[in-house]
Amino acid sequence: MILARYVARRFLRSFGLIAGVFLLVLLLIDMIEMIRRFSDRDIGLSGAAGLAGLNIAGSFYSILPLMTVLGGIALFLGLARSSEMVAIRASGRSALRVIAAPAVTAALVGMLAVGLLNPLVAVTGQRYDEAVAAIESNGRQTVSIGDSAVWMRQAVLERGQESGQIVIRAARASPEGTTLYGATFTLFDNESGPVRRIEAREARLKPGEWQLTGVTDYPLDQPNPGASARSSATLTLASDLTAQRIREGFGRPEAIPVWQLPTFIGGMERAGFSAARHKVWFQMELARPLLMAAMVVIAAAFTMRHVRGTSTGGAVLMAFGSGIGLFFLRNLAQVLGDNGQVTPMMAAWGPPLVGLLLALGLILQREDG
Repeated sequence: MILARYVARRFLRSFGLIAGVFLLVLLLIDMIEMIRRFSDRDIGLSGAAGLAGLNIAGSFYSILPLMTVLGGIALFLGLARSSEMVAIRASGRSALRVIAAPAVTAALVGMLAVGLLNPLVAVTGQRYDEAVAAIESNGRQTVSIGDSAVWMRQAVLERGQESGQIVIRAARASPEGTTLYGATFTLFDNESGPVRRIEAREARLKPGEWQLTGVTDYPLDQPNPGASARSSATLTLASDLTAQRIREGFGRPEAIPVWQLPTFIGGMERAGFSAARHKVWFQMELARPLLMAAMVVIAAAFTMRHVRGTSTGGAVLMAFGSGIGLFFLRNLAQVLGDNGQVTPMMAAWGPPLVGLLLALGLILQREDG
């Protein structure tokens, strides 16, 4: 138990040092990028630092597995160079018992990251988007899903000019978001507020316009909108929306805190949208602790032996290369899961399990006795 705590502390120290270095490097790089990007906006050094601080949270979170494999490499190289590993093995400790402490520690760090850092990344990402939108002063079309409806927003276009906003509410939508059912279009003038409400049985998005069927048009600027309402079989409304913009309006799955993802996925499916990307991301987050534990085992498979001279560089290269390979295999599996070619469970849990089992197999093959 004492040995396990000692090895775990050594791993946390190595991981914390590497994480601190990466955080500082990411902050400096992003600050330079913000100064370059907004050079004509005069945001100042403090503004650039604030934007960079909001933006790097997602990048830092995404490379946690790579920092974990580097922490594992630093741990086992340190134990090997100081001959502590030789003493530990001479005392009768098996390789698996030595690896268990840092692997479990890495998994616990992964759990903390998913539970605490994931919601923080979602909040900082949203704040960053809002700050950039405020600096660039350009409005953004938004899409959101409530408990029983789909909500969208677009500009009112008259002769190619924006004259107000349209708030769109629909009971449900097609998976692509280009067909709305039970839709209501409320038109707002920039100065006088709501001026028109259009209810449609169905609305189809075509290039440059909405095609509405089963329409009832209420002029809200009249004293009695109900009495002045007009019904028609079809109606068209100019629109600058596209299917891609609607999909992007939901935002990236990582912009939603992991605790809210199940509810969000349920709302998307009730509204008729495909939630494949969000399901895959949710499973990826659940599998993150296993991935970080697998990274430690991969580092141990190549660097826990007593290495000297030129063999050290080769061992480090193999360990880090294997970690990067597993990282990219996970990203590839995520793409396949997003496209529906593999199930979310397989996309999320398959790569870390494969990496863990292969590394354990290599360790056991080299284990004496």
